[in-house]
Amino acid sequence: MSRIDRMFELIQTLRSADRPLTGRELADRLEVSLRSIYRYCTALQSMGIPIEGEAGVGYILRRSYNLPPLSFTPDESEAILIGLRMIARLGDKGLVRSAEHAISKMMIAASVSEVSCDVRVFVSVAGAPSTPDHIIEQIRSSIKDETILDIVYRDKAGSQSERRIWPLCQVFYPNATVVAAWCELRNDFRHFRLDWILEAKSVPEVFADQGSELRKEWQRREKWDQEYPGAVGVIIKRP
Repeated sequence: MSRIDRMFELIQTLRSADRPLTGRELADRLEVSLRSIYRYCTALQSMGIPIEGEAGVGYILRRSYNLPPLSFTPDESEAILIGLRMIARLGDKGLVRSAEHAISKMMIAASVSEVSCDVRVFVSVAGAPSTPDHIIEQIRSSIKDETILDIVYRDKAGSQSERRIWPLCQVFYPNATVVAAWCELRNDFRHFRLDWILEAKSVPEVFADQGSELRKEWQRREKWDQEYPGAVGVIIKRP
């Protein structure tokens, strides 16, 4: 078992305990030396993980803390890191911030597992054109809450139109991000590039009772169910 796996196991052991556990009890459960337990607890405390106690007294994990026991191989970590870095190409500042936070957490995990953080893969930020933050936020909110939007849209030829749409999901391509939606004007599914949406305004109406079935039908028509079974681009469903 790797060092990081043992540290995750230590966290889980403390989380399930109903009383402080001594270093010796922890060492016996994890089958490591007492000195290793002291080192693990000190390292985790220095990272801000709320382990209370000290050598000779016992240790307990604050009840409010929750950490899933996840660990990745070097190849898996590299794949995740590349994916997170590629988010910078989507022109969505909110997602970029979230990706950077996730990368920071990965770097912390790497330091715990004594894996080198020497970066050997770089991803260009060139990609999809940027879209105003308020439009991105409105689209994402409407997908999540399944509310209807009125948009002003300008197509590739420069023609401008007003549409009432039911936003279903976002689909990310290397050079553009689109929202797949039911278009009331066309009475059919349509795709709208986010950077071509000039205005987006929510209306009081919702389509929560139809959203799930519409997404399934869109997935079938676009053959996402064949290429990626069980996944439809990025769907933000209601909680």
